Amino acid sequence: MASIPYVFWLVPFASVVALLMAWHFFRSMMKTDEGTPRMREIASHVRKGAMAYLSQQYKVVLIVFIVLALLFAFMAYGLHVQNPWVPFAFLTGGFFSGLSGFFGMKTATYASGRTANAAREGLDRGLRVAFRSGAVMGLVVVGLGLLDIALWFIILTVFYQGEHAALITVTTTMLTFGMGASTQALFARVGGGIYTKAADVGADLVGKVEANIPEDDPRNPATIADNVGDNVGDVAGMGADLYESYCGSILSTAALGATAFALDSEMQLKAVIAPMIIAAVGIFLSLFGIFLVRTRDGATMRDLLHALGRGTNTAAVLIAIASFVILYLLGLDNWWGVGLSVLSGLVAGVIIGQATEYYTSQSYRPTQQIAEASKTGAATVIIKGIGTGMISTCIPVVTISVAIILSYLCANGFDMSMSASSISRGLYGIGIAAVGMLSTLGITLATDAYGPIADNAGGNAEMSELGEEVRRRTDELDALGNTTAATGKGFAIGSAALTALALLASYVEEIKIAMMRAVNEGEQFVDAAGHLFNPATADVTQFMQYFEVTLMNPRVLVGAFLGAMAAFLFCGLTMGAVGRAAETMVEEVRRQFREIKGILEGKATPDYGRCVEISTRSAQHEMILPSLLAILIPIIVGMVLGVAGVMGLLAGGLAAGFTLAVFMANAGGAWDNAKKMVEEGHFGGKGSECHKATVVGDTVGDPFKDTSGPSLNILIKLMSMVSIVMAGLTVACM
Repeated sequence: MASIPYVFWLVPFASVVALLMAWHFFRSMMKTDEGTPRMREIASHVRKGAMAYLSQQYKVVLIVFIVLALLFAFMAYGLHVQNPWVPFAFLTGGFFSGLSGFFGMKTATYASGRTANAAREGLDRGLRVAFRSGAVMGLVVVGLGLLDIALWFIILTVFYQGEHAALITVTTTMLTFGMGASTQALFARVGGGIYTKAADVGADLVGKVEANIPEDDPRNPATIADNVGDNVGDVAGMGADLYESYCGSILSTAALGATAFALDSEMQLKAVIAPMIIAAVGIFLSLFGIFLVRTRDGATMRDLLHALGRGTNTAAVLIAIASFVILYLLGLDNWWGVGLSVLSGLVAGVIIGQATEYYTSQSYRPTQQIAEASKTGAATVIIKGIGTGMISTCIPVVTISVAIILSYLCANGFDMSMSASSISRGLYGIGIAAVGMLSTLGITLATDAYGPIADNAGGNAEMSELGEEVRRRTDELDALGNTTAATGKGFAIGSAALTALALLASYVEEIKIAMMRAVNEGEQFVDAAGHLFNPATADVTQFMQYFEVTLMNPRVLVGAFLGAMAAFLFCGLTMGAVGRAAETMVEEVRRQFREIKGILEGKATPDYGRCVEISTRSAQHEMILPSLLAILIPIIVGMVLGVAGVMGLLAGGLAAGFTLAVFMANAGGAWDNAKKMVEEGHFGGKGSECHKATVVGDTVGDPFKDTSGPSLNILIKLMSMVSIVMAGLTVACM
């Protein structure tokens, strides 16, 4: 294997620049005024609650990681069915994923009060404080992600220098740290989602509907827990989620590149580092886009959306151009076709984002119709929201399907022969399309992390009684945040579909390596005709034939059914978890209103700590079963149904999980903004019967969009990652 080329060093350099700029934005935010003593007190309560929850969650996750790392160590050093680097790669993936969520949440809890105070000066000032604080999360995720990738690439390249098929071994080994990131992300998403929605449902149903008090009113015992939940779910959870997507897309593409260009060592190295270089350049262009985001006082929702769109779209256009230049300068075979694959991923991301905005923003007809349905009660709001969510799946599914076909054909030069070389290069195109979609994650994640910061700023303004004008500005920033959060979820789900498909292809390569390891240990593999099967010389089509991966094989069909079932089972478990936690929260809020005299008159202080404790305990308990099932299902299927069953499982989970995730995220976002629309004065405004109906709809949508829906994109990738890491065990059970 050739030595590391000089251009590769742009990758660790870009990661350091991202982390330094994140530190700069954090320090700039910390220098701004946090406001009045009351504003500081509220922010302090939220900050302490968020950190206390995260500390408890990490203790639980640490135990899971230690158990899994010991299992991988036994498989590697005891059974010799796994690469010896796997336990260490797994741990670093989880560590950096958790670290990115921690830094993002720490920033958000300091930024919300400062955003509320900045909104006292003007809308533009509030937007810039919130957005650049959100940019800390975006830059930390891409900075830590690329740094982790660069360090492992350097270490493994030096270790395997001179060995046969070294780059294939290096890239498939690096894939395993993606499982650590996925596992941490799932716990963060599920636990944070249960926490935030238990508090949110309790605050809304009892506070708004029963007690008829405003959102974030200090008289509501669940309001602090609700604000804490925004941070642990929508910031820490989203950060860990997209860290895993970002790394997974780069790693799977690098592994596919090592396979597709295996016969040419020089071209192979270029194909491996190409996604890393594109991601590195994407960091610099994300920074440029971040500085373009600003608006004016008196701006409408469309003006605010255009302000964010100016930054994200500029970065997307520039990375599209830069990708062609990068691939040309690298001298990659068919550089223009691979560049078109990158472009297809970028365009798909933009289309999915715009479609999500259309179906969830109150500026457009679908959400307006849901708000209008409130005139006939909560039932019609729910029916209309479910229908809107279902219809909204069409554009993302068609878009991803077209992107898959285009990226595949462009990367293999429109070769329709289905030869092994054509398939491998086409799959590389799908992987690099996912890289293209996520290449400007620095700014796209900033728009997502901005949302909960703005939401908490509104809560701080309400509880601090800052006045109608300030509250109007924070409401505008919050409504924008709801739309950008919905767009971010659609974007994350779209990138997950492309990444999971690339991981599915990487699974075949990992099975090949596991079989070669078994052959070296003296094992033999015989095909259905009784002929000796040599994994070292077999191509991808021969592997599919050997394992009978065809729709006529019942193991593939059973696996597909189990994959689809896993998506629904996972959603059912997480929705049920939110329901149980919310019931406890509702009863607690009712108890305090009933037993603590003077709360509703503002003469007594609610027991905020009790509600925080309920959400924390519920989240810690309820997140374990769904998360462990996501890990256990692919292991069991691999041991019982073999490779064919796992291929079916991953395909079925991808198809059902992607569609279900889009439906849940968009339905939830639309219900939320329909409520916001009524609260702005339409259909009777706050406190009206229409308002109560939309609050019920929003309450149903909360676990849709903030717990089950966004967790599904982690589920489909985690099942792929687990299958890859457990490939050796699957082969051993054949």
